[in-house]
Amino acid sequence: MSRRRQISMEVPVETERVSVPAEQRGSPGQVVAISPRTSGSSAGRIRLLYIALIAVASAAAGAYLAGTRIESPADVAARTAPPQPSPILVPVEERVLSADVVTRGTVRFGLPLAIALAPSTLKSGPGLVTTLPQRNTQLNEGDVILTASGRPVFVLQGKVPAYRDLTPGLSGQDVSQLIEALKRLGFDPGSEDGVYSERVSAAVAEWYKSKGWEPFGPTREQLAAVRVLERDWGDAVKNKAAAAAAVATAGVGVEAARATAAHNIKAAAIDNVARLVPKQTGNSQQGDAALRLEGERAKAQFAVTAADADLAAQIADQTLVALDPRQTETARNAANAKLEVARAARQRTLLEGELAVQAAQRDAQLAPGRAELGRSAEAAARLEGSKALRAALDTQTLAALDLKMATERAEQAATDLAAAKRRLGVQVPIDEVVFIPSLPVRVQDISATVGGTAAGSLLTVTDNQLTVDSSLPLDAAPLVKMGMPVAIDEQSLGIKTTGVVETVATTPGTRGVDAFHIYLGIRVDPTPVHLEGFSVRLTIPIESTKGAVTAVPLSALSLATDGTSRLQVQRNGTLEYVTVKPGLSASGYVEVTPVKDQLLPGQLVVVGYNYPENKGAR
Repeated sequence: MSRRRQISMEVPVETERVSVPAEQRGSPGQVVAISPRTSGSSAGRIRLLYIALIAVASAAAGAYLAGTRIESPADVAARTAPPQPSPILVPVEERVLSADVVTRGTVRFGLPLAIALAPSTLKSGPGLVTTLPQRNTQLNEGDVILTASGRPVFVLQGKVPAYRDLTPGLSGQDVSQLIEALKRLGFDPGSEDGVYSERVSAAVAEWYKSKGWEPFGPTREQLAAVRVLERDWGDAVKNKAAAAAAVATAGVGVEAARATAAHNIKAAAIDNVARLVPKQTGNSQQGDAALRLEGERAKAQFAVTAADADLAAQIADQTLVALDPRQTETARNAANAKLEVARAARQRTLLEGELAVQAAQRDAQLAPGRAELGRSAEAAARLEGSKALRAALDTQTLAALDLKMATERAEQAATDLAAAKRRLGVQVPIDEVVFIPSLPVRVQDISATVGGTAAGSLLTVTDNQLTVDSSLPLDAAPLVKMGMPVAIDEQSLGIKTTGVVETVATTPGTRGVDAFHIYLGIRVDPTPVHLEGFSVRLTIPIESTKGAVTAVPLSALSLATDGTSRLQVQRNGTLEYVTVKPGLSASGYVEVTPVKDQLLPGQLVVVGYNYPENKGAR
């Protein structure tokens, strides 16, 4: 700062010294008037004197002020030195730190779900819509959503949509959904094995009647099908009995074929043995044949001799009778007859002997061929027996197969008949039930009209679950996972609630967001605040300390020369450095853990310095 210059001003004024007699001089302190010398009148001189006095007084005052501004070099150095800074202190805190992703979204009810009806095979065709609900109607489980041709369409909770008529005897997840819904509605469907049993049928009947509707029983077509199945089952039973009788007959045939084959083989073997000629060679074989021939000749000769003797005896007897006059004519005739018989016997014996000799001759000639024929006959008997036995066994196998098939057909017919009879109970047609994943729901849009066909999409419902449609930048989307908690708020509207990440799309530009963002869906926790249609702020903590930790502002950390992190902590009126290990950093704070010293909540740490303004500097 520059010094001010000391300025002196001199005003030239002519004065006249006035002599005052000694007797008129006063004591010290007495004012002596000095009259100015003027060239005019005395009034002009007085005016000039006043001017001079004012000028002198002004000069004295200026000299005084100038004297007060004069400073020594030490004073100047002290005045121009920078002021002493004061530390800015904040307390150490215990707090939960979390790094957040912040975005915005619009609240809506759940995604619209189209209610569609498929035609039932239990009915001749789709019905006509007779009643429809009002928009925004709340539907709970077991309520009638609409009616078609005087039949109800119930709404039940279930993830699997209705895809078939539910009839007794069926099983599956859709049947399990029906059983669980009946239990929630207060009816007893029996076991939880997922089978549409008689208990389930009875529970469905009670449910329909409790709502004022007649249960859907068996149709004429089902009754006719049962009668046809009963006839088929009766025919199958008769065929099975016939096949069983054929199997028994085939068994007897096998035993008969086996016995016949054994008999024929044994007979052929015996006949072969009877015909078999000893296997001899050379003259011995020829000698045996000649011996047999001679034996036959001897037999023939002996028979002829015996016949001759008998004939001679008859001749003698006839002669005696003829010569005896006492013999009657009858005796003579008898004697003559006996003689003729004897002659004929002799002739027969002669012929038989010749024939026997000829046969012996032929046997001698045919003996080798007959032996071979016997062996062939025995082999043929064996083959024929084996063939007959195989045919009997094949017949038995076919009969057993026929019996098996007839038995299976009878069992299948019995099973089909039993299943058809079970389906004669109370049923739930596919066009009389709608399964919705979450209940209750509200009617949003109605596309059907009263009198229209009750098929296809009829109306649209949404659940009462609030959902937020939002989006994430491409770099932030990988940090957000399904199931993460979300803080939902809007300070200007006084909205504050929570939710959970429900959907994170895998592809940019889907579900109405641009190509530089990823769709984000948030399920809002139950809240009494009306949020539908509002734009809200979403805060998603992607990393957290999982609990309260020791934390200080980021500005409190500094780096030491050895690369470690440290804090300046106030203790006993002085500042000390404390080495710490930093952790998670979020929201302007950082988690710190002292390496050696102790750091307690409430202790003051330096986050900066306050430099007061240097007012003496110019």
